[in-house]
Amino acid sequence: MNRDEVIAATRQWIEKAVIGLNLCPFAKSVHVKNQVRIVVSEAKHVDGFLEDLDRELEFLAAADPQDVDTTLLVHPTLFPDFLDFNEVAGIAEEAVEEHELEGILQVASFHPHFQFEDTPEDDITNFTNRSPFPTLHLLREDSIERAVAAYPEADSIYERNIETMKRLGLDGWKALGIPGTEVDKK
Repeated sequence: MNRDEVIAATRQWIEKAVIGLNLCPFAKSVHVKNQVRIVVSEAKHVDGFLEDLDRELEFLAAADPQDVDTTLLVHPTLFPDFLDFNEVAGIAEEAVEEHELEGILQVASFHPHFQFEDTPEDDITNFTNRSPFPTLHLLREDSIERAVAAYPEADSIYERNIETMKRLGLDGWKALGIPGTEVDKK
């Protein structure tokens, strides 16, 4: 896939799953204001991807939140294995500290093969964190705090998402047609 196709698939996931299923009740407002930056890394190795991460952390920290509130750093091919990517997500959290951005930015991760501990691979609850490509989501802590203050029972989002996915089921997820997140994709 080329860069534009990766961005289009990522936007489709945001619109159909993240916003469409209301998996993140805070996503719609930044999406409609075009404040979501999607960056496709073309790094050939992990070190290059981490350099891209460093640049994006610095960029987001310096950017006006009215222009860019959040960044999705996507790599379409480098991390096919979820556990390997999970290690990279841990390194990304350390990078936030190294850049002295703790309390300013945080990292969430999404992957086409995301799997909660102690769940089978095809368990529908895993799909709350499945994206078309391995993705690091860089978020502003201030934005999260404002969103949580405005959203009643923010602590229950996780449980609500699990119930949403159980109601949707695997067939419902397949019907969304989000590239890269097919149920039987290995």
